[in-house]
Amino acid sequence: MERVNDGGPALPALSGAGGLKGLSGALADALAPLAAAAGAGSGADFSVAVLEPGSGANGAHGEGSYATASVIKVGILAALLLGAQDEERRLTVQERSYAGVMIEQSDNDAATALWGTIGGARGLEAALGRLGLTDTHADDRGRWGLTHTTASDQLTLLRAVFLDGSPLNARSQAYLRTLMGRVVAGQGWGISAAADGAGTRLKNGWMPRDATGLWVINSIGEVTANGRPYLIAVLSEGNADRESGVTLVEEVARTAVATTAAYASR
Repeated sequence: MERVNDGGPALPALSGAGGLKGLSGALADALAPLAAAAGAGSGADFSVAVLEPGSGANGAHGEGSYATASVIKVGILAALLLGAQDEERRLTVQERSYAGVMIEQSDNDAATALWGTIGGARGLEAALGRLGLTDTHADDRGRWGLTHTTASDQLTLLRAVFLDGSPLNARSQAYLRTLMGRVVAGQGWGISAAADGAGTRLKNGWMPRDATGLWVINSIGEVTANGRPYLIAVLSEGNADRESGVTLVEEVARTAVATTAAYASR
């Protein structure tokens, strides 16, 4: 039987038209210089969504849909774990092997193997729908890296991985979080730039687009700053190269976390 966590902090509702809407406005103001500079260069664009679970403060800036690149691997593993829960079983040795290198090393062959296991595009969308994602759509040709998503949807996925009240049971959540905390050193950039403490757990995605040569650079996960955890998703596209995209994502992450911290402490 599927088990839902009990105890601990419940999943806070995402901001709508109510009291926390002001954080999205604060993010827009704080990120405006970065958006202007990025647009004036290669025409890069970004979106960010962030949540401070202790206060429930959450907001987003930018509503575009972006190619996931390898951040979809978190969703693939979440779908695999949901399927195993449904079947009342643990992952097989092979599945665990694939899952480990897929998250920790961003191995594409492992992702392709598990993509088949979960049922491809239909299986992914069905599983993510159960986790509350509404704006994530798989590529119609089955290319998992070209799944499109929003920062807000990726924040919803992070809430399902990191907070109680999720369709993912405690064992599944802990497994995913553990792997995200073991990402190899060369892939530890991104939202980690916003952390001032240990324990960052993340998954990054990066790829050049064939048609333009411009880069998709994404980073999602959990960071700790000022003694508080933050869930954050930063998506970007149109970067001139990988290095400038990483710099942009890191600047966005630092600004978003600092803005959220200031807002939550008011």
